[in-house]
Amino acid sequence: MEHRRLGRTGLRVSSVGLGTMTWGRDTDELEAKEQLDIFLDAGGTLVDTAASYGEGVSEEVIGALLREHVDRQDLVLVSKAGVRTWRTGERSSVADASRGSLLDTLDTSLARLGTDHLDLLLVQVPDPTTSLEETAHALSLAVSSGRTRYVGIANHPAWASVRMHDLLSENGRGPGLAAVEVEHSLLSRGIERELMPASQALGFGILGYAPLGRGVLTGKYRATIPPDSRAASPHLRSYVSPYLGDPHRGVVEAVATAASGLDRKPAEVALAWARDATGIASTIVGARTPAQLQGVLSADDLELPVQIRHALDEVTSLQLGYPERF
Repeated sequence: MEHRRLGRTGLRVSSVGLGTMTWGRDTDELEAKEQLDIFLDAGGTLVDTAASYGEGVSEEVIGALLREHVDRQDLVLVSKAGVRTWRTGERSSVADASRGSLLDTLDTSLARLGTDHLDLLLVQVPDPTTSLEETAHALSLAVSSGRTRYVGIANHPAWASVRMHDLLSENGRGPGLAAVEVEHSLLSRGIERELMPASQALGFGILGYAPLGRGVLTGKYRATIPPDSRAASPHLRSYVSPYLGDPHRGVVEAVATAASGLDRKPAEVALAWARDATGIASTIVGARTPAQLQGVLSADDLELPVQIRHALDEVTSLQLGYPERF
């Protein structure tokens, strides 16, 4: 598997990362262990989690594997803070990127993971109630204290990413914005309007996630919803449903047609397209089972022919308005 620099940092990440959103919930500990072995054997290094995944259970599963099964130095460990969860009759979550929330969550994550540092800490979602200045200061403290090597944000628009870049630069004295993690697939190309050009101009890396369109681009939902799929899961049904339906059917069929012509699986075509998109350092794929992960990682040797990439680009092309078209 190819390894790439994350933006202009010295951190190198595998071109495909391993997402762990389902670990400890829809993916049990034994399946997680097998997934990690498959991923490492394929040459992968970047493992992506978050304090909010399963209310910390994903980090606990990774921590157990770090204690008993793998060497910490074999992983580029990414986690996310900035979502506060509590229970008052039913589970509630809210964005909280305040200094106290980020640093407290980071300490809790490190304890679950059983390590003294992350390779990359990300703010998971925008928090409209906390200034970017306060959030940037917390990220700077996280680096200066040694609790993380690099920092970034996730799911933020281009303007906020540029502002965070400026705040973390501090005339060359700050830790810098290493990366922005955002959804990117043939079903979600919005970042190409402004965020990708900003990343290329300013030098922060982009980590894409959900390259399979939340599983829809695999073609598994073309006829029905399989009972063991994410769309049938009570935890993840709402995550998949935005991509089910007629508006996306043409893209799914185009991927299936390309896969048939190449004698590959639709998942491999979708992953190869996202992995090799201009400006993407790594694309993060999550799988519920080891077999699913093995199937997706078989795309490692697939380089899409120019004609097929162009055709898929055309089918999913963005409508650029003013002023982006300039």
